[in-house]
Formats: sequence, C-alpha cells, structure tokens
Amino acid sequence: MSTARELGEASMAAVEAHDGQAWLALFADDAVVEDPIGPSMFDPEGRGHRGTEAIAAFYDTVIRSNESIEFDIRQSFLCGDEVANVGVIRITFAGGSAVEVDGVYTYRRSPDGKLAAIRAYWEPDAIRSVS
Repeated sequence: MSTARELGEASMAAVEAHDGQAWLALFADDAVVEDPIGPSMFDPEGRGHRGTEAIAAFYDTVIRSNESIEFDIRQSFLCGDEVANVGVIRITFAGGSAVEVDGVYTYRRSPDGKLAAIRAYWEPDAIRSVS
C-alpha cells in the first residue's frame, strides 16, 4: 500500500507529465482538492473541489491550461496517513511567461490507499513573476 508521501510524489509526477488520467486515477471517489485552501480565483466559495467530477474539472481548467508545472520540494514530513511538503511550484504559461509561489502542500491517504485530499497552503499575493 502506498504511503501519503508516495501518493503525493505520484500526483506531482502526473501533473508535471500533463497526464490527467494518471492524476485522476490517484483519487478516492470522495476526495477533495483545496488549492489554495479557502476562497480563491479557482474556488470563490472556498469549499474545495469535492469528488472526482469536480477534481477533473479543476484539472481541466487550472492544471491542463498551463504549459508546464514543476515542483521543487525542499522538505517533506510524513505523519501517519498524511504528508506535508514544503517547496515551490513554478508554472509556465503558454507564451513563455512564468510564476512561482512558495507553499506547503499536503496529501492525505484514504483507507483504500488512494488520495483522500490535497490541500495547498499558498498566498495568491505572494505569487512572483520569474523569467
């Protein structure tokens, strides 16, 4: 059975590879993605994207639309069925412009060994442009 860390690594690898099918296959049916946590441009009500249909829509509108997404995880803390990763996400848009944001990215494993939750702690005001 995969640990939360292994599930998180598989999630990041699928996102970096632009493999939506592999990414979606990692989730439990009742999983939630909160990226970022709370109200945001991606989730105005701040309730998270709940269930595979909502998570697939999040992938299509937020992840797939980017040229690339890269994770630079600097620290990882595995505790029970959860892992907290500290690092930077770099997003490159079509046309070549890019941004980075520091954050804490958590992954929780469900009892059946799938992803129960991804929760991302990052501040939209802290996004910075990079070249």
